[in-house]
Amino acid sequence: MFNVTRIEESPASLAERRSYKEEDVVKALEDAFHKKCYLCETKEPLDINVEHFIAHQGDPVLKFDWNNLYYSCARCNNIKLQYFNNLLDCCAPEQNVFRKIKLLPPRTPGAKTLVVERQNDDERTKETEKLLKKIYNSDHTINKSITGSYLRKKIHTQFRLLNKWLTIFYTEDSLEHEREDALERVKVLMSDKAQYSAFIKWCILEDTELSELLKTSID
Repeated sequence: MFNVTRIEESPASLAERRSYKEEDVVKALEDAFHKKCYLCETKEPLDINVEHFIAHQGDPVLKFDWNNLYYSCARCNNIKLQYFNNLLDCCAPEQNVFRKIKLLPPRTPGAKTLVVERQNDDERTKETEKLLKKIYNSDHTINKSITGSYLRKKIHTQFRLLNKWLTIFYTEDSLEHEREDALERVKVLMSDKAQYSAFIKWCILEDTELSELLKTSID
């Protein structure tokens, strides 16, 4: 998961309580969430939902509350539905969401699962781990099994990019400027603006040398 800073002022259309899907709301969420689903981190997904962090269940206050609206892909919203209402909040910096769930990418494109491992035992972290396991590893329906496989392959593609730059960094005959450039490229992949950045950061945290060299770039 990645940290999000949203604008404090609610988009104007929410005040009228006509729709929480108006253009100003969607654009504000798109900007705040770097065009990424806040759950799976897919960037510019084909089907976007304005998702309610706490299911509104018809409650107009929750339905039109700016701070309850999140940028989600349709797949994640469909998995979450009204069942997960006590998640880690990526818009609450004090919760440090990235550090509480270890996410490691699949080692091969066809991997059946990837690592989703909570680092704390509080209830929010447990529930978030449960949801993320369903998102990344679910096979409870044939549709979710197929789309989960597609998602893991996309994450592996980003992992391959990371390995490309790490190979240059660790190769003995790489020039110093090549090694420096490789580190800068890794920083780009670790940025919250990048797709699947949490996976890349956890890979770096698992590396003794790079975790020290790049610690200022890790939340």
